[in-house]
Amino acid sequence: MKAPYLTEESIQAFIRQALQEDVADGDHSSLAAIPAAATNQAKLLVKDEGILAGVELAVAIFKQVDPTLRVEVLLQDGTPIKFGDVALTVHGKAQSILTAERLVLNCMQRMSGIATYTNSIVRLIEGTGARLLDTRKTTPNFRMMEKWAVLIGGGTNHRFGLFDMIMLKDNHVDYAGGIKPAIEATHAYLKKLGKDLKIEVETRNIDEVRQALEVGGIHRIMLDNFPVEKLKEAVELIGGRFEVEASGGITEKTIRAVAETGVDFISVGALTHSNRSLDLSLKAF
Repeated sequence: MKAPYLTEESIQAFIRQALQEDVADGDHSSLAAIPAAATNQAKLLVKDEGILAGVELAVAIFKQVDPTLRVEVLLQDGTPIKFGDVALTVHGKAQSILTAERLVLNCMQRMSGIATYTNSIVRLIEGTGARLLDTRKTTPNFRMMEKWAVLIGGGTNHRFGLFDMIMLKDNHVDYAGGIKPAIEATHAYLKKLGKDLKIEVETRNIDEVRQALEVGGIHRIMLDNFPVEKLKEAVELIGGRFEVEASGGITEKTIRAVAETGVDFISVGALTHSNRSLDLSLKAF
């Protein structure tokens, strides 16, 4: 696995929950129409172009539905795909194939769409040294798969959730009474709990960047909705003392210029909340 959240246990738990939602007390369509002993085969057909994602997950889904199913993977996660490609084939009990079909497709279509869009944005900033980050703007109960798809597409995961990193955003700063008290309270909190979490502070202008630099004791400064010229000024002011992340209002047209300011990271919520799923289907043959 490529990330700490992608454990065998977490993947299997996701599949169990998804199958409970979809199947509950039985796939009655398949149980009613298909003889219990019938065996068959199907192929996962690509009807689109992009980057394939969710293959490893699909195999796990088929196996949890029915361990006797035989899956032959023809195209791996991260493979560029085109119309007519076959990603995998599955052989075995017909009822089991049909029960797994929709969950496999729902996951792979969504993940492939995210991987495809992520890859297109990564290519826009190639050679700049900036890394593309996802955000927490994800689908509830599907975040793990969406962030996995970002990795497959060549992006980098930001924090997984609220628990694995401190991010002091604008509302935190305002509620705490400013950047200095927010950072100082955070240090006291972490010391009290004995936790070692990285701290990122969001800034909205150059003055807030100066305040963050004056206080210190952080790992990364986020520059939120900074125009390109202000990004350059802030990067120069920070001078490599902390990691720098640009965020907010960044589009495909502007991301190259943002990357060329010297920021270390660019976070884009659209990777997971605003993209088109790829068209895939599972066809009997």
